[in-house]
Amino acid sequence: MLRVGIVGFGFMGRMHYKCWSQRPDAQVVAICDSNPRLQEDIQKSVGNIDGAAQGIDLSKLRLFSTYDEMLAAKAVDVVSITLPTHLHPEFAIKALKAGLNVLCEKPMALDVAGCKRMIEAAKKARRTLQIGHCVRFWPEYAVAKEIIDSGQYGKIRSAMLQRLSSAPTWSIDGWLADEKRSGGVVLDLHIHDTDYVQYLMGIPRAVRSFAVNVPRTKSALHVVTHYLYGDDRLITAEGGWGMMPSFGFEMSFNILLEKATLVYDCTRTPALRVCPVSGAAFTPQVPAGDGYARQIDHFVRTVRGEKVPPVTSLKESMNSVRIVQAEIASARTGRTVNLR
Repeated sequence: MLRVGIVGFGFMGRMHYKCWSQRPDAQVVAICDSNPRLQEDIQKSVGNIDGAAQGIDLSKLRLFSTYDEMLAAKAVDVVSITLPTHLHPEFAIKALKAGLNVLCEKPMALDVAGCKRMIEAAKKARRTLQIGHCVRFWPEYAVAKEIIDSGQYGKIRSAMLQRLSSAPTWSIDGWLADEKRSGGVVLDLHIHDTDYVQYLMGIPRAVRSFAVNVPRTKSALHVVTHYLYGDDRLITAEGGWGMMPSFGFEMSFNILLEKATLVYDCTRTPALRVCPVSGAAFTPQVPAGDGYARQIDHFVRTVRGEKVPPVTSLKESMNSVRIVQAEIASARTGRTVNLR
């Protein structure tokens, strides 16, 4: 039985709690959070998607207000780090040095330098460090990847990905809207699609990005990126926090293959369709669960030493940060930024 500690108990911490609590081979035994109103706050609905646990009974858990106390107590075997992004390197490295296996939320860090420190710490500790790029594990995105890799409908000709939300007002003290802590909309939200583009096609040769900024600031509100691969494929992704509160949340894609179009929209039923060049559109079989639960399952199996199919790697997680940094530079300078 794996003893699990969750570090940071906001929206994503509660999402991890729910997923861990559904496993028969793991038990959440500790939570670390400095919020003095934690019991009150966890009764509230938060986040831009459904699924985070509510009404949690904290009396059955060990609560720590400082991370060092939790590590010193040796109460856990693994930790889910669900803190603001600027804290990821420090907290992941401390856990690795303490001999713990670490599942750390995306993005890996605010910059490539932070990613490199985390990778080096994992190598030295000989422990598992996995970054929570849940979209790679999301059932529909995983099925789309399998279809593309099979080659049955030919190669990608064009892809358009979208991730749209209202402002993330649910974060404690507004940290998500603070670029110094979250990296802003491009690094926190849009990186999901940047990472999926990398997953499908590798690192682009260059990026060209356009952004609308929050009024009277240099912080991006909405971004569109063209990923350039040195050929005639048109690959774009759009992301933003500028939608009205009544809009909710949407993640979607349209991937044009030579002999079919793959269509996904989380707001529709069915969400995923394959539209072949001839014949009727259909929905392929999609695995149960969501990306959060599936990534935790992958993490657990890796910790146990099982041979699992490669889905994500620390190098790719670092490269997603690198690509996003290039996107931010492109949007700010109005120029194409080369990556290789």
